[in-house]
Amino acid sequence: MKEYKNFINGKFVDSKSGRTFENRNPANWDELIGIFPKSNAEDLNMAVEAAKKAYTKWRSVPLPKKAEIMRRAAEIMIARKEEAARLMTREMGKIIKETRGDYQEGIDTALFAAGQGRRYFGYTVPSELPNKICFTRRDPLGVWGLITPWNFPVAIPSWKIFPCILSGNTAIIKPATDTPASAGELVQVLHEAGLPEGVLNIVYGGGGEIGEAMLSHPDIVGISFTGSSDIGRRIGEVCGKTLKRCSLELGGKNGQVVLADANLELALDGVVWGAFGTTGQRCTATSRLILEEPIYDKFIEMLKARVEKLKLGNGLDETVDVGPLVNKAQRDTVAMYVEIGKKEGAKLLTGGEPYTEGECAKGWFYKPTVFIDVLPTMRIAQEEIFGPVLSVIKAKDFEEAIKILNGTTYGLSSSIYTNDLNKAQKAIELAETGIVYINAPTIGAECHLPFGGMKNTGNGHREGGWTAYEIFTEVKTVYIDYSGTLQRAQIDTWNE
Repeated sequence: MKEYKNFINGKFVDSKSGRTFENRNPANWDELIGIFPKSNAEDLNMAVEAAKKAYTKWRSVPLPKKAEIMRRAAEIMIARKEEAARLMTREMGKIIKETRGDYQEGIDTALFAAGQGRRYFGYTVPSELPNKICFTRRDPLGVWGLITPWNFPVAIPSWKIFPCILSGNTAIIKPATDTPASAGELVQVLHEAGLPEGVLNIVYGGGGEIGEAMLSHPDIVGISFTGSSDIGRRIGEVCGKTLKRCSLELGGKNGQVVLADANLELALDGVVWGAFGTTGQRCTATSRLILEEPIYDKFIEMLKARVEKLKLGNGLDETVDVGPLVNKAQRDTVAMYVEIGKKEGAKLLTGGEPYTEGECAKGWFYKPTVFIDVLPTMRIAQEEIFGPVLSVIKAKDFEEAIKILNGTTYGLSSSIYTNDLNKAQKAIELAETGIVYINAPTIGAECHLPFGGMKNTGNGHREGGWTAYEIFTEVKTVYIDYSGTLQRAQIDTWNE
């Protein structure tokens, strides 16, 4: 068990509040991972002052020099991958194979940032007038507030931290209270890699206190948030009042379509991984399975047999397929939706209850659950559950399947399994989602590509890849006139 402190201006400091909170293992609630400061607005103010002071100098450091720090951070992360993955599994419960992947995504994001330091491109375009140059550049904005969720304790913080600071901003990160240790260790990696004091600070505490203080702080120029749509709306509302930059990556109700001509074994692999990987606790998790009518009954038989073979347990056990939910409240939410599904008339195919056998009795386990004969309008087919619950819906044909796919208020990720190239292309065109997979599950984003969604899934920004750097910068357009005369755009014309 480790006692953590806030990290502000390159130093570990106690919270001014004097309060703390515990971080426990959801697979074994008796295990205490760490004790963390429950900070207040005064702690945030200290972090903002440190970040403001650091910003003036940091923004002027050449991008390739900043990129060297990103590369060194990646090297440290590579050396610590196994240790960090085990900590992550103990913090939030998902199996060790997945936390290794989570940490690898952080490594990949750091390496991508290291490369961006030498390809931080703007546009050079021709002028309509002679002896005149036009180009754009991207400039940092200032101090950012980064608010991250618990389901990807390193990958998502890395998506925000690396592009934010490489672009010349400084930042304060507030990690989720369910997974504070993994984010804290990542901040330490960057400090060890040579990041100057004050560039990146971490303040632990609840969203209602630290998150709200970030939103209202006049010296924080932008907020990057990943989490629920309800909280995202609140953040957007507050930021809008002061025109604070705001990037929101929110919920999903993702569907996988399987057409009659699909490779059914491949589609089965995809839906089991998409629905029950991370115990269903992904914004991209497959929560709806849309089956074309001719293969509906056959696929359900295949699905039931596969799901009931999944092994639950402590994620540090390499043979386990599904870990616990992150906490009791999350398990209670899943149980609530299972009861809703039953009352709505959906048929429970398998699961539908907590799993408390053996050592699992000490954790927040829930059996992988499948409902069949689900109607598209049912709450379990419309609302984000964030747990191991899959709703199976029948579609009479391709057209109806796409209609069902698009029939929610979310639009993050979608998937279609088919061997018909024309239908695959049409699905890409028609899917109202920011991410589309063909013959692959709804999960599996890669760090060098844009990540985000439509409708209630966000506000249009994209994390990941080159687009993340657009979030954290302001475009500046530059005109250089070396004609030695007054030239008036749109009025003067060039004559040879």
